[in-house]
Amino acid sequence: MNIRDLLIKDAMIMDLKASTKEAAINEMVHQYHLAGVIDDEELYKKDILAREAESTTGIGDGIAMPHARDKAVKRAAVLFAKSKQGVDYNSLDGQPVNLFFMIAAPAGANNTHLQALAALSSLLIDPKLVAALKQAQTPEEVQQLFADAQIQKEAKENQQATASPASSTERPFVVAVTACPTGIAHTYMAEESLKKTAEAMGVDIKVETNGSEGVKHQLTADEIKKAAGVIIAADKKVEMARFNGKPLLNRPVIDGIKKADELIGKAVKGNAPVYHQDTTAVETEEEASNGSVWSEIYKDLMNGVSHMLPFVVGGGILMALSFMIEQYMGGPKSTSFIFLNNAGSLAFAFMIPVLAGYIAESIGDRPALMPGFVGGLMATVYSGSFGGVYVANVMTNAKSSAGFLGGIAAGFIAGYLTLFLKKIFAKLPKSLEGMKPMLLYPIFGLVLVALIMFFIVNPIFSVINSGVTAFLNHMGSGNAIILGIVLGGMMSIDMGGPFNKAAYVFAVAAFTSTKNGDLMAAVMAGGMVPPFATAIATAFWPKKFTDDERKAGITNWVLGFSFITEGAIPFATADPLRVLTSCILGSAVAGGLTQLWHVSVPAPHGGFWVTPLATNPFGYIIAIVIGSVIAGVILGKWKPVKNK
Repeated sequence: MNIRDLLIKDAMIMDLKASTKEAAINEMVHQYHLAGVIDDEELYKKDILAREAESTTGIGDGIAMPHARDKAVKRAAVLFAKSKQGVDYNSLDGQPVNLFFMIAAPAGANNTHLQALAALSSLLIDPKLVAALKQAQTPEEVQQLFADAQIQKEAKENQQATASPASSTERPFVVAVTACPTGIAHTYMAEESLKKTAEAMGVDIKVETNGSEGVKHQLTADEIKKAAGVIIAADKKVEMARFNGKPLLNRPVIDGIKKADELIGKAVKGNAPVYHQDTTAVETEEEASNGSVWSEIYKDLMNGVSHMLPFVVGGGILMALSFMIEQYMGGPKSTSFIFLNNAGSLAFAFMIPVLAGYIAESIGDRPALMPGFVGGLMATVYSGSFGGVYVANVMTNAKSSAGFLGGIAAGFIAGYLTLFLKKIFAKLPKSLEGMKPMLLYPIFGLVLVALIMFFIVNPIFSVINSGVTAFLNHMGSGNAIILGIVLGGMMSIDMGGPFNKAAYVFAVAAFTSTKNGDLMAAVMAGGMVPPFATAIATAFWPKKFTDDERKAGITNWVLGFSFITEGAIPFATADPLRVLTSCILGSAVAGGLTQLWHVSVPAPHGGFWVTPLATNPFGYIIAIVIGSVIAGVILGKWKPVKNK
């Protein structure tokens, strides 16, 4: 495919009007829609924002490359946009962005499309091309600049291919792997940057790309063996076992673009930690500074929660449906009740083991999965039922399982114990390498986790869990309303972030302990308010919102109905003070009203779809409506009119 076919003239914006990141994305996405490249603005924008949430695509030097690959895209394309004043895009170098390349790839893009997109991306690390693009005045100039750059690049590659290779004794040799989550742009830009820098430094390099086409230029065992060092510039997992025993630098893909000289210099000198197959990560000083301890803990916890949620949602809703059948359609002996209740109960029974298992897996990789699962299962069983006299004597008040909190503890214990075992067994002879994953980790990991759960975690957390259960069961109306206000408000603080997830997880934990859906009603109502509030504000105060925001407001009616809080995130990003403040107030009111009116929802998800399951359906609906109207009116009145 010709690069001119990707750079569609009708889609180019030679004078971008936006002054903020959100507005720039909206303007480019809308232009794509006008040009017929996409048929669903909201879906494509959602995936663009999801990619930005992983890491900014503002790569520095005034360039940003937002990109997405989804079913909204009808044909592969690259939208070129130029901003004269520059846009604050949260770029890696903190500088405004003047040149935008928004890449759209169809969900079923063929290799020709992907190869063309990769080639186009790799050209953007040429400073001469970037400088020329900043001076371009017409879409035709932009197309011609890229076409000329592609011809020069291909001619140079052909010249290099026909030239006699340098002797391996004359030049050092390193290998690299590049990869980004979507595999469209950064993967190939990092490849090109590493190659150009290596050439300038007099170093031979082979770069393997893990892009949307799959693995290209795969490294052989002989090449890895000959290499002085290995560079991993990736934002997703790549096959690591093959690099066992090699000096290895593990960095984000953007470092392959911006810090290629530093990476190659260290790799050539072997100035990098030696990678060992049985460790989960190669630690460097730079990596250690990339995230705080709390961010790592949160990441591990969310890995468990994300794997747990399908069991909670599926099992919880089936159980709730069975209770409806029991009450209205045949009683506890009906076949439908027995079937649905058993199926839901079995799925629900996996909830805590899955949570613990995948927390452990996030920390200690696959060897930690089994001890984590077993530790999570032990947390669901009353500690005294193991029959130990020691436990019975030490914790005579333990009358329940360790529960949700014990499962979280089991996951972290299993994960860090596995890391500990890996360090201990790292000194074993090479001949015993095969025994580690198949024999040593499973046996020692299981024994240690079982001992800790049996003698420490279960006795302690069973008492804590009993106390929490007793508090929730005997909580007065005043306390219940306050708790509902707090949990409802937390659902809007970050709309899917740590506060939102903490409130939801607390409600799920209470639900599993007491089988009472009071707090589920509070968090569900609180989480439905933000999308409804933005829908109300855009409907009644349309002049205060952009065209794209008004369209998003229409979509949020559906998202709110289904308890998808994230529909309000674009609004909160563009105007955090007004949107978050109004939504937190509305959500807090909705959460408090559910407790005032004794609403209980015995299902952990579903929004208005599970209204028939609520103990007070009318109160459930009215609480959400009141909270949404309060938030929507505050937002609509507070927000200023948009300047044309």
